[in-house]
Amino acid sequence: MILGVDTGGTFTDFVLFASPSSEGTSKASELRTHKVLSTPGAPEQAILQGIEEMGLAGDVRNGQVKIVHGSTVATNAALEGKGVKTAFITNTGFADILTIARQTRPHLYRLQSPPIPAPVSRELCLEADGRMDSHGQELEPLNHESLNALLQSLQQQKPDAVAISLLFSFLNPDHEQAVASFLEDKLDYAPFITSSFEILPEYREYERGIATWLNATLGPLVSEYLLRLKAGTQPSRLSVMQSSGGTIDAQQASRKSVNLLLSGPAGGLAAASFLSRLTQQKRLLTFDMGGTSSDVALLNGEINLTTEGRIGEYPVAVPMVDMHTIGAGGGSVAMVDAGGLLQVGPQSAGATPGPACYGQGGTLATVTDANLVLGRIRADAFLGGSMALDIAASRAVIQPLANALSLSLEETASGIIRVANEHMARALRVISVARGHDPKTFRLCCFGGAGGLHICALAEAMGMNSAMVPVHAGVLSAMGMFLAPVERQLSRTHQVLLDELDPLESDDIFEKMAAQGLQELAEEGVSAENTHLERRAELRYQGQSTSLTIPWTSVNETREQFHNAHQQRYGHRLDSPLELVNLRLSMREIKEAPILETSLRPDLNSAISSKATIYGMEQAVPVVHRAQLGSGNSVSGPALLVETNATTWLAPTWRATCDPYGNLMLERNPD
Repeated sequence: MILGVDTGGTFTDFVLFASPSSEGTSKASELRTHKVLSTPGAPEQAILQGIEEMGLAGDVRNGQVKIVHGSTVATNAALEGKGVKTAFITNTGFADILTIARQTRPHLYRLQSPPIPAPVSRELCLEADGRMDSHGQELEPLNHESLNALLQSLQQQKPDAVAISLLFSFLNPDHEQAVASFLEDKLDYAPFITSSFEILPEYREYERGIATWLNATLGPLVSEYLLRLKAGTQPSRLSVMQSSGGTIDAQQASRKSVNLLLSGPAGGLAAASFLSRLTQQKRLLTFDMGGTSSDVALLNGEINLTTEGRIGEYPVAVPMVDMHTIGAGGGSVAMVDAGGLLQVGPQSAGATPGPACYGQGGTLATVTDANLVLGRIRADAFLGGSMALDIAASRAVIQPLANALSLSLEETASGIIRVANEHMARALRVISVARGHDPKTFRLCCFGGAGGLHICALAEAMGMNSAMVPVHAGVLSAMGMFLAPVERQLSRTHQVLLDELDPLESDDIFEKMAAQGLQELAEEGVSAENTHLERRAELRYQGQSTSLTIPWTSVNETREQFHNAHQQRYGHRLDSPLELVNLRLSMREIKEAPILETSLRPDLNSAISSKATIYGMEQAVPVVHRAQLGSGNSVSGPALLVETNATTWLAPTWRATCDPYGNLMLERNPD
């Protein structure tokens, strides 16, 4: 059995997958889902609670369950600036490299931008003698006096972690290895030590330094958390979702925490990618709306990765899923600003106290409260009826906003939804229109607990006429945990004009990366024969600083693909030489696709249980139990489709048809 677990800002989601080979199962795979409120102070408590409530504690203790977890520990610590005390070691004269950064303005026309706080305090930015040149040759050997000075500084300040990032270590890591070995041998305590050649062996000192610092400052927190979770789930195997959409063993993950910054959202994209292949819907525009935020991404046959991601104020150059995140979720707080305008987010009520309707002491109006007041959420059907919602509390917190806006209660709730929708539509435009893609040629796909409530309005805002609400959409990120393959993303800087590239040299670099990756995968039980390798090249026009990553085939074919990709992304192509920047290798476990159980219930009337009064609708609308909506059956809007983990609001002019796998395929008739 495989248990996918996604820790969100409000809920922790569980999806249990029992393969046909599991004792007592049918020929088809079986899925069970569950939700519990998150425990942000100690996320493992919610996970252990969910395991207990699902009746899996005995199976876990017997080692019969593989747990794949999407963690927010690294993400939250980075965003809140709560990493451990960290020292940063670099070459003499470069101690300020993280403070100086790139000197690019976040706001082009703001002449007096406030300074970004230095990630590492001045007294913890340490220097070491010794120098490599731009070809990886030693110019100056390491000086033992400077090593002893480093040792003394660290002994005095006792940082919890040490990040080592020396110039040109991506070409020759000897000096970094020597510094790390010296400190491990001589320090009278054991801090978390990480070196840049292990984390990001690529050029650009600042980005490599930031990635190494993030890995160091987050490492002890992630390691301690995984140890606590491991202690509660032993001897069952524990893996963690990486930001790139593949999984890694928890033991290895504790050494590379910077690769977990988009751990949870990557799970949703892994599941969406699987469903894209299953339903033959190649072009999907996805949005994951949870309790705290919404993540949007574009799938065009496969998950797009980027090395230009950010976490807060800092760049993250390790491979991660290419998505855009905004603070608009079910728990996003609505308020009236000083100018009398209605605002929604980015502040969130989170899991504690959560929306007012959760009955945990929440005093602020949220998007969830607004949906409940409008009748789009059934108070008696939330989480399958296991959690009662307090509509009176929702009305009480929205009423002050209505008074301030001189609107009725329902008009104010509707306004909250419209503002939240516009935030999400803007994010969808960033990931599609701004990248040269026409949204009309994609199908909008939603997941997350709140996604189905907003999908029709968002599709209309984007001019789209087709959408999809996946099976188990409310827990799709957790479902993606067990669908994702074991994976490694490796890279090496190799700067040369494409026309001057020596194919034997590039092949040698790819083979060395493959040897490293296969060794790591073998530790997780993945054989070389069961591993898919994909070569990619990061290219740019000579003289540019921005680059695009293209599948690596032959020089001529890769060149033409780059020109086409540049034309689509930026609207033009140049007659200039191409420069190779980095070689990248993706290594994935070859997994057999699970067989999803289908439901064949031809009697549509059995799925319609009652009717609900919805604000803005002249007549009561049917309430449809999605679990009883069989393959091939259709429902026309307006209607509410309810299930254990989510609700879908099917707006007028929309029609939903259940496909053979349980997904709802939505089509719009603008007439």
